[in-house]
Amino acid sequence: MSLRINDTIPNLTVTTDQGEFKLHDFVGDSWAILFSHPKDFTPVCTTEFSAVAQLADEWEKRGTKVIGVSVDGVEDHKKWKNDIETFGGAKAGFPIIADDGLEVSKAFDMLPAEAYLPDGRTPADSATVRAVFIIGPDKQLKLSMTYPMTVGRNFAEILRALDGLQTSTGKGVATPANWTPGGDVIIPASVSDEDASKKFGEFKTVLPYLRTTKDPA
Repeated sequence: MSLRINDTIPNLTVTTDQGEFKLHDFVGDSWAILFSHPKDFTPVCTTEFSAVAQLADEWEKRGTKVIGVSVDGVEDHKKWKNDIETFGGAKAGFPIIADDGLEVSKAFDMLPAEAYLPDGRTPADSATVRAVFIIGPDKQLKLSMTYPMTVGRNFAEILRALDGLQTSTGKGVATPANWTPGGDVIIPASVSDEDASKKFGEFKTVLPYLRTTKDPA
């Protein structure tokens, strides 16, 4: 299965350290972020899970649920959370999927269908399970990012991308490079000047195909 932008995510039944549920039920009417890791008790991943825990208030402000995935079992996840909370100084209140059977990793196209976990495996055996998926309330994939083993994810950028998605989805605009909330936004080319004036008021024509207006907060 190849999961692409605007595809509906698979409604898998997953087992987590907080019980079993279907992914669509977890998302509900919220936005959701699924962030995945190739192994518990690894250094970069521990720092990242800690960063997610520290941002609990920010996720809540945005009506967004977060859920981790790691290709180890529930008991390992529970033990690992002690390290995550010790390092980050914040409670890791989000669930972590126990994907030791690789069902989620394969369904989200992070591993090939024939992948398996060998005895004595290392994180390198599931290295591509280092991804971020932002999912809308419609259960569709809105954004995905994949990182190598050696580069920790920038969760400030993930927050910024989430803000951009929520702004563009809710207000019928696009966001330019390096946009942050409050900055000018882009009026889609499909909107005529007349309709743009009615909808947004004043706008600036930078190029025939590039018009900007204030963020309609």
